[in-house]
Formats: sequence, structure tokens, C-alpha cells
Amino acid sequence: MRHAPAERVLQLALALQGSRMGLTLTDIEERFRIGRRTAQRLRDAVLRVYPQTEMVVDAEARPRWRIAAGTVTPAALAAEELVELESTASFLRQRNLHKRAAALERIAAKLEGALPAATRTRLAPDIEALLEAEGLAMRPGPRPIIREEVIDVVRQAIKEGRELYLAYRSPHSRRASGRRLQPYGFLLGKQHYLVGMSPDRHPGEARLFMLGHITRVSLKDQTFERDPAFSLEKFAERSFGVYQGAPHDVVWKFAPDVADAVAEYVFHPTQTVKRQKDGSTLVSFRAGGLLEMCWHLYTWGAHVEVLEPPELKDMMHRALGHRNFAVPGGA
Repeated sequence: MRHAPAERVLQLALALQGSRMGLTLTDIEERFRIGRRTAQRLRDAVLRVYPQTEMVVDAEARPRWRIAAGTVTPAALAAEELVELESTASFLRQRNLHKRAAALERIAAKLEGALPAATRTRLAPDIEALLEAEGLAMRPGPRPIIREEVIDVVRQAIKEGRELYLAYRSPHSRRASGRRLQPYGFLLGKQHYLVGMSPDRHPGEARLFMLGHITRVSLKDQTFERDPAFSLEKFAERSFGVYQGAPHDVVWKFAPDVADAVAEYVFHPTQTVKRQKDGSTLVSFRAGGLLEMCWHLYTWGAHVEVLEPPELKDMMHRALGHRNFAVPGGA
């Protein structure tokens, strides 16, 4: 969703105030992802609202604009802005970047603590709902584009407990159909999903919907009561990745020469890791999503042996082209 003109003017004014050297038109284009003409109009709007804006010419003869500190008062914090900090901190912790995560958490705590008590009370339910809805599982590599207008509408629906009406394109038939949906949260990764329940098609059962296949979304007046027993974290733990499937008891045996690498890896939130006397490592957990497990195990090559389940062992045999797939020197 594009920012409203007044909001953009304020954002640019704050950026000009926060830049010691000032910003060029090119800087404004890149920051707001807009063209030159739009950047010029936005700059001119700031000059009208803040005539005290100063223009300086840098060493490369480029005009820059800046605003003295204390001129522009930032707008009130929104729940989404605090949640972005908290979610990013959570993501960094998942990557074992605890020091950076702690720094962001301290910033979020300071910002929230600086809010008036009435504002904190008003924002608390929204922050809690959005944090619960943001299921981060980001991984490196290609991933689809998240449509911001979809995310914004869904977030509003989650905060207000309102149903959505969306046009959803089936990944199989490629035909779009409309449906009511009660949104519960997001799972973001190599593919991005909305988790929700459709009261018409599968009441009480959470399903995954590819965000990239939602062609239109709108808020309905109808409200709904969120199932108190539903947990986005538990829902995500049912599978190895985002593909939901029947859960299996999984046991993998890693060779001694990759034991240190295994010790630094979290394969599943509920995993149990045991070092064996021969130096190998057993990793066990319960989850569905055998295909994604196969994709991941392929990267370990002959350094891992699948002990359970048999279905996954067969998939790995076929993927690697081995009749006997086992760790060298293993059992």
C-alpha cells in the first residue's frame, strides 16, 4: 500500500533532519523508490511545509537539502513499527545473532517505554496480535515478492478480529475463486503463506494460502473469535518446512566429520540431539514434510543416514541414485 502524501512528506522531513550532510534528489529517489519527477514534487512539498529547510552544495557540486535538528517532531509510533523491531530481533536470534537481537530489543523497549501510559495501553493488544501473527522462518535464496497491500490489509484484519474476503488463485487450476477467511498469521520463507480458517469451506481447520496467489483482498464487517487453542508456532512445528503433511518420527544419523556443523544447526524446534560414542550424531524430532526434508538432506550428501521413517529413506535413495544410502563407516 502506497504511503499517503502527508505521511511521505513527514518521512522525508525526518530523513532530512536525520542526515548531517543532507539528501540529494538521487538519495530521495532511492530511499522512497520513486522516479525523479516524483522526488522533485516530494522535495517541493517539504520545502512548502518546512521553509527553514537548508540547501547546500557538496564537493561534487550536487545540491543537498537538510533540516536542523529539533525542527520536525516524529509522528506517534504505530504498533506495526514496534512489531517490525521485535520481529527482526526474533529473526536475528534464529540466526544466533544474539547480540544484535538484544540491541534491537533494547531499542524497542526504550521506544515503548517513552510512550504515554494511555498510548501503551491502547497499542498493547495490537502489538500482541501482530507479534503472534508474524511467523518468521526466513531462509537465504530465491523467494517470492510479498505484496505489501495484502500484508497491510491482513494485519489490520488480525488486529481488529475481522474476516477477509479474498480472491485466491489455485496453484493447480490457475483459476481464481472468492472465499471468506479468518486470518491467523503468516509463515514467511522460501514461499510466503497466510494461515487462516475458512468458515464456509473448512471451519475450525487452519490452512495455508500462498500470498502470491491472493489477487485481491478486502476487509469484511464480520468479526470472529480467534480459537484460543490455536498456536501459530505449534502449527508451524507440524512440518519440517511450510508443506503440511502427516507427521512422522524422524531420526537422522550424521557422520563424525560433520558433528561440529550439526551442533550449530537447528533442524526443527523440537529436535533432540545426541552425540554417539563413535562420534556420530543422532537428530530426532516429529514432523511432516518429507519432501522438504529430502531437499535439505541432499545438501549433506553421504554425511547423513536416514534411520526413520522408511518413506524418507526411500526418497533419499532415489534422489542420490544409491541402492544403499548410508554414512561411510556407519552402522
